[in-house]
Amino acid sequence: MITIDDDNPTPPFEQIRGQLADQIRSGSLAAGQRLPSVRQLAVDLRVATGTVARAYSALETAGLLTTSRGSGTRVQPDQGIGAGSLASARRFVQAQRRDGASLDDALSAVRAEWARDPPA
Repeated sequence: MITIDDDNPTPPFEQIRGQLADQIRSGSLAAGQRLPSVRQLAVDLRVATGTVARAYSALETAGLLTTSRGSGTRVQPDQGIGAGSLASARRFVQAQRRDGASLDDALSAVRAEWARDPPA
């Protein structure tokens, strides 16, 4: 389910893009699954069709979605995060919550560690 938070300073198209990307990578949206049409999702979320189109376009550019006439917009295969990574993320989130960290704190910790240990 996608929601728009009007109090969030993040633009609506980015909220849509981010939520869909998260759902695709977590496996909540399966490979080949058809998404609502731009028009339908815009009506559901009470946003302009251009807002949804921009989010879908960004996801298509990122390789997470594909759009074709007749079959609509679908999730590309092999875009999910591996089960091991999801399990590690779950443990990390649980530890952060036990420690009273906010989502921003947890994301900052991940960013700091990511930058500290770049790939070879």
